[in-house]
Amino acid sequence: MGNPYLEWAAPGVADLRPYQPGKPLAELERELGIRHAIKLASNENPLGPSPKALSAVSAALPGLALYPESTAPELRQALARHLQVEPVQIILGNGSNEVLELAARAFAGPGSEVIVSQYAFAVYGIVAQASGALLRLAPARDFGHDLDAMAGLVNERTRLVFIANPNNPTGTHLGRDALETFIDSLPAHALVVLDEAYFELMNAADYPDGLRWLPRFANLLVTRTFSKAYGLAGLRCGYGVGHPDLIALLERVREPFNVNTLAQVAAHAALFDSAYLQATLANNRAGLEQIQRGLLRLGLTTLPAAGNFIAFAVPGGAARVYGALLQQGVIVRPLQPYGMPEHLRVSVGLPEENQRFLTVLAEVLEKS
Repeated sequence: MGNPYLEWAAPGVADLRPYQPGKPLAELERELGIRHAIKLASNENPLGPSPKALSAVSAALPGLALYPESTAPELRQALARHLQVEPVQIILGNGSNEVLELAARAFAGPGSEVIVSQYAFAVYGIVAQASGALLRLAPARDFGHDLDAMAGLVNERTRLVFIANPNNPTGTHLGRDALETFIDSLPAHALVVLDEAYFELMNAADYPDGLRWLPRFANLLVTRTFSKAYGLAGLRCGYGVGHPDLIALLERVREPFNVNTLAQVAAHAALFDSAYLQATLANNRAGLEQIQRGLLRLGLTTLPAAGNFIAFAVPGGAARVYGALLQQGVIVRPLQPYGMPEHLRVSVGLPEENQRFLTVLAEVLEKS
């Protein structure tokens, strides 16, 4: 029997499939009755939260009976100083994921169009379709954004263009000149949402800082998060930066109290824990090298190593290898939901976790 609610659902919702997150540790251990599993599936920070963030959370616990400050003024002020922008240019979200949704809620809808790239972060398509907009999918080039193909889809109905830089899950990134030229070519009514969730973890020479373009492009919204480099995925805190008038419009559709008290104080503290961030970057650089070397030794083809993850091909056997890794307590990310059935993605963990992944993967492949 079908779902009777489908006929009453808003346009676009009936055809949606829920976002599939990486498998949680607790779920795997419950299902298989195993202990000491490791999760390298969701691009989380293996160092855990910043010590300063933990202290800030502890100090804030007695105030949990009170609502948080809805606009997170202290965090916004701190971010503005850190990013060298004005507080009125910042909107806070329950993760940067919510800021993506706010953009769709404010600008997309029936009769409008939203452009995304093949293999891009699945949430872009979800929020676009849920709004009732027509989703336009540009074919990828070498698993990354084909800016010419995306530009060819722009018309008078285009309201949003989502770009992930670097792209999750493939790891490709766009260089400074190409991306700047693309944004400059777009009409004013096409808002570019530039997702820089892995900004702090990038070290490519040609990788741009989207914030530097804000004085030039009023149709640009840059999103970032505290979930990756800052180790606060469990508290959900992200933000968007753009023209003050753009941010003011997004504030009209933001839910009150969307960023909880603990997330606000933890993000504020983590932002200025430079020792923690440097330790994160060092572990990440070494981990990317460790994993990439290991995958190449196993004869596997990798996509570009970016942020804190690597996607790799397992021709004809990705689903089987994923299942076998789970049986050994190693969680990675299958990319079948992205239309990449022969690829898996692995996040950087601690050195011993990376090695355990490589050792178990070698054993699995040897048995195949």
